[in-house]
Amino acid sequence: MSVSEHTAHPLEQATMRRVILRLVPFLMICYFCALLDRVNVGFAALQMNHDLGLTPAMFGFAASLFFVSYFLVEVPSNLALQRVGARRWIARIMITWGFVTMGMALVTGPYSLYAMRFVLGAAEAGFFPGAILYLTYWLPSAYRARIMATFTVSIPLATFFGSPLSVMLLELDGALGLKGWQWLFVLEGVPTVLLGIACLFVLTDRPRDARWLGDAERAWLVGRLDEEAARKKPIGHISLWQLARNKYFLTMALVCSGASATGSVLSVWQPQMIKAFGLTNLQTGFVNAIPYGIATILMVLWGRHSDRQGERRWHTAIPLLLAAGGLSYLNLTGGVVTAVMAVSFALVGAYAFKGPFWALSAGWLSPGTLAAGLAGINAISNLIGGGLMVNVVGLVRDATGSFPLGMLPVAALDAAAAISVLVISRTYAREARAAAVPA
Repeated sequence: MSVSEHTAHPLEQATMRRVILRLVPFLMICYFCALLDRVNVGFAALQMNHDLGLTPAMFGFAASLFFVSYFLVEVPSNLALQRVGARRWIARIMITWGFVTMGMALVTGPYSLYAMRFVLGAAEAGFFPGAILYLTYWLPSAYRARIMATFTVSIPLATFFGSPLSVMLLELDGALGLKGWQWLFVLEGVPTVLLGIACLFVLTDRPRDARWLGDAERAWLVGRLDEEAARKKPIGHISLWQLARNKYFLTMALVCSGASATGSVLSVWQPQMIKAFGLTNLQTGFVNAIPYGIATILMVLWGRHSDRQGERRWHTAIPLLLAAGGLSYLNLTGGVVTAVMAVSFALVGAYAFKGPFWALSAGWLSPGTLAAGLAGINAISNLIGGGLMVNVVGLVRDATGSFPLGMLPVAALDAAAAISVLVISRTYAREARAAAVPA
C-alpha cells in the first residue's frame, strides 16, 4: 500500500521530512562523486588512449577491471559496514577511492592503467550497496521507490554535469606540464576525499542514535521500521551459501545486470561513439550530456509513480524493455540526432528501473540477509554488466568497426531481465497465496 504525503499523520510527515533532508542530499552528492570518479575514464580516453597507445580492446579491458575487483570486495564491504557502522565505513570508502582516483594521473601505459582500475574498483566497492542498505535503516517501505530513485538520480546527473566538466578539464592540457586527462583525474578526486571526511560529521548510524530527531519522531520511526522488519520475507535469514543458491536472489541479480550493463557500457563507450560522428571533444561533452538530462527527470517521476501505485513488478520490467529497444535502435540510426534519441531511450530505461527495483529487492530480503543480499545483487550485476559487457562492446568494435553492433548483446540481456522479473514476481505471488491457504 502506498502512502500519500497528504494523508500521512503529521508526526510521520515531520519525521520523514527531517530524515530525507538530512541524509538524502548529502548521500546524493557523495554518490555523484563516486560516479564521476568511475566514468571519467571514458572522457580521459579521448586523449589518454593516444598517449598510452591503447586499442579499443585494451581500453575496454582496463575499464572492465574496475568491476572485477568491485565484485570481489562488495559483499565483504557491506558486511563490514553492518559491523562497524555506516558513518565510519562510508567515510573510509570515499577517502580511499578519492586518493586512488588522483593516483590515476600517474599511469604510464596499459599495465599501470590495468592495475589502477583494479585498485579503484576495490576502493569504491561497497559504497552504492552500502548507501542503499543505510537508507533501508531509515526509510519505511512506502517511501523507498521514490527516495531510491531520487538518490540514484546522481547516476545520470554525474554524466549530465560531468560530461562538459570533464571535457573542459581536458582543455587544461599542458598546464604545469600535465596532460589534460591527468588534470581530470586529480581535480575530480579531491572533492571525494573532502566529502569522506564530512561523512564523519553528517551521518548517523541508526535512527535510535539520531539526536537531531525529537523523541516522538525517533520513537515513531524506530517502531515503524521494527514492525516492517518483523514481516515475513521471500528471502529469510539464511547463510551466504544458501543465499548464493536462492532463486529469488539469483533472478534479481540477473535482472539488475541488464540495467547495469546498459549504464556501464554507455558510460564507457558513449563519448567515443558520439565523437565518431565528427564532433570535437567539447561538442562531444555537451551532446553526451543530453540523454542523461532526460533520464534524470524521468527516473524520479517513475519512482514516484511506483510509490503512488504501490506497484514494483511492471515498474521494474517496462524500463528494461525500453532500454532493450533503445540499444537495438542504435543499429538503425544514421546520424548523431537519431543516435542521441536511441541512447536517451536506453538510459531512461536503465535509470528509471532503479527506484522500483531496489525497493522491490529490499522488500524481499529479511533484515538478516539485507546487507549481503543487496551487495551480492549489485556485485553480480556489475560483474556481468560492467566486467563482461564492456569487454564485449570493445571486442565487437575491434572486429567490426561498429559500436551499435556491440550493443545488441546488452539489448538481449535487458529483454531477458524484463521477462525474468515478471516471472519471478508471479512465482512469489503464487507461493504466497499457497502459503496463506490453511492446511
